[in-house]
Amino acid sequence: MDTQPVQDAVTTDPDKYKVIYENERVRVLDYRDKPGEKTNRHKHPAFVLYALGAFKRNIHLDNGKVIPREFKAGDIIWSEAQIHIGENIGETETHVLIVELK
Repeated sequence: MDTQPVQDAVTTDPDKYKVIYENERVRVLDYRDKPGEKTNRHKHPAFVLYALGAFKRNIHLDNGKVIPREFKAGDIIWSEAQIHIGENIGETETHVLIVELK
C-alpha cells in the first residue's frame, strides 16, 4: 500500500478526467483513456458510473486486490468511495460518465 497522500482524479490525471458539471451535491466527470493506458493512483467519493461504450479494464485497489471489469455501452454501476489505479486492458477506448456524490 502506498503511503503518499491520495489526490483527486482530476488532479492526478487531467488529461483523462474532465469536470463537465458540478454543484453542491454532485460532480460529473467525463473520462476517456486508450488501450494500454493507466491512471495514477487517485481517489473517488461514492459514485455512479455510466459506460458510453464497451471496454475492459482492471481496477487496482490499495489493498492489492485487482478487480477485472468489462462494460457494454449503457452499463451502469454504483461504487462506494475508493482509492485505485485504473488500467485499460482491452482493445477499445474507455469512455464513461462518472457522477460523484459530495
